[in-house]
Amino acid sequence: METKTDDTSALRGRELTITRVFDAPRRLVFKVWTQPEHFARWLGPKDFTTTFCQMDVRVGGTYRACIRSPEGKNHWMQGVYRELVEPERLVFTFAWEDEEGKPKHETLVTVTFAEHDGKTKLTFHQAFFLSVEARDSHRSGWSECLDRLADYLVEASKQGAWK
Repeated sequence: METKTDDTSALRGRELTITRVFDAPRRLVFKVWTQPEHFARWLGPKDFTTTFCQMDVRVGGTYRACIRSPEGKNHWMQGVYRELVEPERLVFTFAWEDEEGKPKHETLVTVTFAEHDGKTKLTFHQAFFLSVEARDSHRSGWSECLDRLADYLVEASKQGAWK
């Protein structure tokens, strides 16, 4: 008798979805995800700094960035843009780099931007992680990134950066 394995059950629980509403127009929120001078300002968890950010935002284009922890440890990431529908959807791969600059486990990130009463409803989805623990670590990191994004949007608006 043949035994079948349900691969979807093995992947269940290793996906991350975060939804936030930002008090900013959709085009603006999309812009700060796709322009390195803005992306670098909010990338990384609380108290991290972006020390390097290079982006070629087009289908097939790549990105590479480095975020530094408060303790001074560098964390390099890279990926490839798979889909770009301005200002609705952004899809890219995500992988941390090892010590030689080679990508480790790759996940796929999908970010959607929807109009929501003059604001932007952002849905962030990342899959598939190697473990639930890896997913939970990314949930914490991305949640702090999105907190920083909200603060950045408010501050930049006050300074008139979007006019």
